Amino acid sequence: MKRAERIVAAARALIGAPFRLHGRSAETGVDCIGLAVLVLGRAGHQRLGSGSVPAAYSVRGGTLERFVAGMRAVGLRRVHAARPGDLVLTRAGVAQFHLMVATGAGHVHADASLGKVVEMPGHSPWPVIAQFRWGR
Repeated sequence: MKRAERIVAAARALIGAPFRLHGRSAETGVDCIGLAVLVLGRAGHQRLGSGSVPAAYSVRGGTLERFVAGMRAVGLRRVHAARPGDLVLTRAGVAQFHLMVATGAGHVHADASLGKVVEMPGHSPWPVIAQFRWGR
């Protein structure tokens, strides 16, 4: 199985997991960052072990530059167009970033309003501001 397929499969395996702010566990809940950490870790990303991404952060504020630097620090690179298995960064609200996993059919993301991880079909309902890929 190719890397992108492993990432999409890992994301889809988390559908139904509860939402929890700063969460990092499929059992107790994840937020969008926790979802990305779990998905990439389950797909074999060696640099995303426990503690590699801070568990405490604000859900609002920050800058795109800081986010991009953080993604680079864990071995992801910014790309211009997402394909299945890529992480998609959106602006879900005023000064609020939201991270999703592209599946080809849509996006898997931790939906706070639904209280769980879901796959939504089609394009992002929020403006896409960056995309990131692990590997080439």
